[in-house]
Formats: sequence, structure tokens, C-alpha cells
Amino acid sequence: MKILFPMMMLISMITNKDNTNLIHNTCKNTPYYQLCFSTLQSDPRSTSDADIAVLGLVMVDAVTKKTVEIMDSIKELEKTNPEWIVPLSECSMFYYAVLKADVPEAIAGLKKGVPKFAEMGMEDAAVEAETCEYSLKENGLNSPLSEKNTEIMDLSAVAKSIIRMLL
Repeated sequence: MKILFPMMMLISMITNKDNTNLIHNTCKNTPYYQLCFSTLQSDPRSTSDADIAVLGLVMVDAVTKKTVEIMDSIKELEKTNPEWIVPLSECSMFYYAVLKADVPEAIAGLKKGVPKFAEMGMEDAAVEAETCEYSLKENGLNSPLSEKNTEIMDLSAVAKSIIRMLL
């Protein structure tokens, strides 16, 4: 038993180092290294026996979480700024498409081994965020969602870059 515990610790350290290297090498090939690295490091699925497809799923899930946050923000903004209801409703529709079409397409593509579909899903998610931003500005608003829209665009770009590694 005395030998078994140190051996397990050594194996765990080697595995974690290997995955840190996988995360590091993967993120080097994305447009936003720090965003990629911190997002992947914070998710337990990125450790141990993760591969590129799992890292892609982690990033797609990060897009999902951020989209839900944005949709919650939109609801709050609609309550406090009823004059913005039309452009905010448009943004809500765009982000609904991210949750109901783009993310499921990306997840299915990754799980079924068809990364091209996953890539298209993340590309569409970024377009939805850009369209929301454009819609707000077209309606004369200094976009209250600018930072969050940019976060979705950046997360989608990272996810897309990781997914491209599977092509």
C-alpha cells in the first residue's frame, strides 16, 4: 500500500502534465490563447484522457453558457428599458437560434465525428452575435451587449479553431 499511493500520484501528475500540454498546444492554434486556456483549464472534462473532440465540446458548452447569460441580460434590459424592446427582441431571436440550432449542430457534429457540421454551428453562433450587435447599433443604441456579444464571437472563434483541428 505504501508504494501504491506514490505511484498513483506520479501517474496522476504525468497525466495532468500531458493534458496541460494538450491544452497548451491546442490553444496555441486558436486566435485567443488565454481565453482558450482558461476556459479549458476550468473544466474537469479537459483533464485526464481528453482529446481534441472533448476540448471542442468544452468550448461549445462555454458558448452555450455565455448565450444563456446574454439571454438573461436581454430579459433584464427589456424590463428596465422598454424603449429598446424591438432591437433586444431581435437579439433574443438571434441567441435563441444559437441555443436551438447552432449549438446542437456543433455538439452532434463533434459526437458523430462530423466536425464540418460542428464548425458550421460555431461559425453561425458568431454570426448571430455580430448580427445582434449590428441590430442594436442600427436602431441607434450604444449597444448594452457589446462586451457580451464580443465574448460569444471570441468563444465561437476558439471553438471553431479547435474543431478545425479535427478536419
